[in-house]
Amino acid sequence: MGSAISLREDFDAERLRRLARQTRDAAQARRLLALASIYDGGSRSDAGRLGNVTLQIVRD
Repeated sequence: MGSAISLREDFDAERLRRLARQTRDAAQARRLLALASIYDGGSRSDAGRLGNVTLQIVRD
């Protein structure tokens, strides 16, 4: 199994949540909130459920 891709250092959970509040695209907001969950230390599985996507999408 490959290694995980590191998170970007120029974003943080709070900034992603702010972007999610500003967007009018519901799917984009869900993806941003899922990423914010990961930045906060949540599991990728939880992020997938939050974003309503599969675990593979979160990994990609």
